[in-house]
Amino acid sequence: MAETTEMQEIILENIDLQAFYGIGNENLARLKEAYPEVKLVARGSSIKAYGDPVALQAVRRLIQSLIAEVQQKGALPTRRVAEIIAQHRYTPPTAEENPVSSGSPPAFMPILRTVSGNVIVAKTEGQRRLAEAIAKYPITFAIGPAGTGKTYTAVAFAVKALKERTIRKIILTRPAVEAGESLGFLPGDLKEKIAPYLRPLYDSLEEMLSNEKLEQYLAQNIIEIAPLAYMRGRTLNDAFIILDEAQNATRLQMKMFLTRFGHNSKVVITGDLTQIDLPRPETSGLLHAVTLLERVPDIAVVRLDENDILRHPLVQEIIRLYEEDAAKRQSGPTSHHS
Repeated sequence: MAETTEMQEIILENIDLQAFYGIGNENLARLKEAYPEVKLVARGSSIKAYGDPVALQAVRRLIQSLIAEVQQKGALPTRRVAEIIAQHRYTPPTAEENPVSSGSPPAFMPILRTVSGNVIVAKTEGQRRLAEAIAKYPITFAIGPAGTGKTYTAVAFAVKALKERTIRKIILTRPAVEAGESLGFLPGDLKEKIAPYLRPLYDSLEEMLSNEKLEQYLAQNIIEIAPLAYMRGRTLNDAFIILDEAQNATRLQMKMFLTRFGHNSKVVITGDLTQIDLPRPETSGLLHAVTLLERVPDIAVVRLDENDILRHPLVQEIIRLYEEDAAKRQSGPTSHHS
């Protein structure tokens, strides 16, 4: 089967072209060396890239990072080009890393390299749709069961944006339903009180950032953790904001959170509508927000299911059986006659 070749055009807008290309087009030459499998044709403010779709996605993200560097710094030294290329470079996953089901496999979409050197990729069709939505839209709702990679994918994109300097900070928040949002009685400072509720987000961050860098970002509030109740009254610019376990946010909390959205910010809201812990599930802010906002053009709603679960196969089977049981219970009690 012939290899698929596509063309993408990248427009260089609002930047110093001489700074971008470098002396004697040295920066462009480095790009071509880094991705020999992609043909790059540059003419003024237009770069046309020819190659397979996977490589083109990576090259486009790399060029966008270089554009952001020029916009922010006004210059693009060769040394900095090499650093950015190194951050983006990836190797295609092996069959073990990227298992595929029968039929056409989902497009391979590299997102970020972990501290251990593994490449984080969208491995299922649902994850691919989620990754594309986060990359494209200012606000993305990711809905699905445990193990589908909702939170992990969101954190990967947040760290990627921070490394590429397209945002200034990451904000992680989650409704602390178990504590009734009344955290004052818990020991420790705010960070210590909310930490147990944000453990899944920490676990993801620890895979993507060195301990030293993570501690530095936390100390400098470049990465900030906050219970949802503490987000009131803020406007968040130049930030990547993740609301996790959003099914346990009330309607008022969800409205409050969504109206914190500021300039040059990106929001990802994750949740599982089958795991609502509120006293009245119908009051879930996530359920209401999705119903209300799904047709807004700049908001994406991505639904994942058991086919996107990449944990142990038993997790997939457990979720399936619980869903079957829940469906039976909703159909009403069965009458028994003696």
